[in-house]
Amino acid sequence: MAQRHLKTALPEPNPPTAQPHHILIVDDSRMQRHILSRTLARWGFTVTEAASGEDALARCAETFPDLIVSDWMMPGMSGIEFCEKFRALSGDRYAYFILLTSISEKKEVARGLDSGADDFLTKPVDSSELRARITAGERILQMQRELAAQNRLISDTLAELQRVHDLLDNDLLEAKKLQQSLLRERHRVFPEGELSLMLRPAGHVGGDLVGFFPTDDAQLGLFAIDVSGHGISSALMTARLAGYLSATSSDQNIALTLQPDGTYRTRPPAEVIATLNDLVLNEMETEHYFTLLLAFVDMDSGMVTIAQAGHPHPVIQRADGRIEQTGAGGFPVGLLEQVPFTQFDVKLEPGDRLLLLSDGVTECPDPQGVMLGEEGLEQIIMRMHEITGEALLDGLIWELADFAKTEDFPDDISGILFEFRNPAQRK
Repeated sequence: MAQRHLKTALPEPNPPTAQPHHILIVDDSRMQRHILSRTLARWGFTVTEAASGEDALARCAETFPDLIVSDWMMPGMSGIEFCEKFRALSGDRYAYFILLTSISEKKEVARGLDSGADDFLTKPVDSSELRARITAGERILQMQRELAAQNRLISDTLAELQRVHDLLDNDLLEAKKLQQSLLRERHRVFPEGELSLMLRPAGHVGGDLVGFFPTDDAQLGLFAIDVSGHGISSALMTARLAGYLSATSSDQNIALTLQPDGTYRTRPPAEVIATLNDLVLNEMETEHYFTLLLAFVDMDSGMVTIAQAGHPHPVIQRADGRIEQTGAGGFPVGLLEQVPFTQFDVKLEPGDRLLLLSDGVTECPDPQGVMLGEEGLEQIIMRMHEITGEALLDGLIWELADFAKTEDFPDDISGILFEFRNPAQRK
């Protein structure tokens, strides 16, 4: 056992100003434990004694100390071994650990630090130095407790944020269901052709919307909308626009006019878009604008009248597989007043198909940021020439995911596919 020296006459330093801490004294010498305990008690600390490392561990399990003053050289478990076991058992809790030693070798001091000790005192112990080391330990304990309190506050805040996030997530899921309900039918077969629709938001909800409405004059109205931005405000805008092109309430559909005989007939699509432009600028308090493609298909002749307002060009795939993209582009809706909107006609022959897609398709980037573009879209459609109906739209999503190397697309993706039947196939 190493020789121990401890001054027996310890002058009284200034009393502590912080809340008294619990200090554990570990030493196999009863006399030295007694001297240290009396001194620390006079300074206002709560003191517990342990005669060995094993005894100290048991006492720590009962009452966790704030500071530990332990002798290095003890029979059985040494101070370093006790420190290592204590640190292993303390988990997230922290106590300031001071080793008492007569060893001054740097390697041994480094060994003590590696074991988890915070500080050292050489013997014989000077009372002023002891008080200074304990005061330093109290400062660290205070900082540690403040940090723990801040961590608890952060944890509580994160838990509350998670709760709010879960509520918002549930609300967004409901909003997604409502938005998807705007697309009441994704597939319909007419005697004159087959119609398929796709709506895939980038998030829970998005700013894209596609739809259709049959008319009393043997026309099929098709519309594809892409509202600027993403998220809830864009989704609310699409919901309002859906009401202006309603398939269930002809009297609310601004693309239709009531005839004296009670039937509804189509208005010129360019005129309809001009009306929407005035409504957005004069009646809606919104910063959003949107692109729109409105088309009327004559189900008997295959003639399609199209007005394009900033939306991507319509794609026509002929029966022999050839691809045509046409249109002037036009100006988005809701930016400027008195903007002229024009329309044009295309003719579908039996076996041809019309594809209206949002810019989320052509502007889909690969991992290097290169967009698919119109040429890339044409290549995909040509590869899927033999695929029809909803399978074509599903295949398009698969091809985009393969191109982008992810299914998390940065923009909403929507589309309409109308396949014109051969007269001989009509029922």
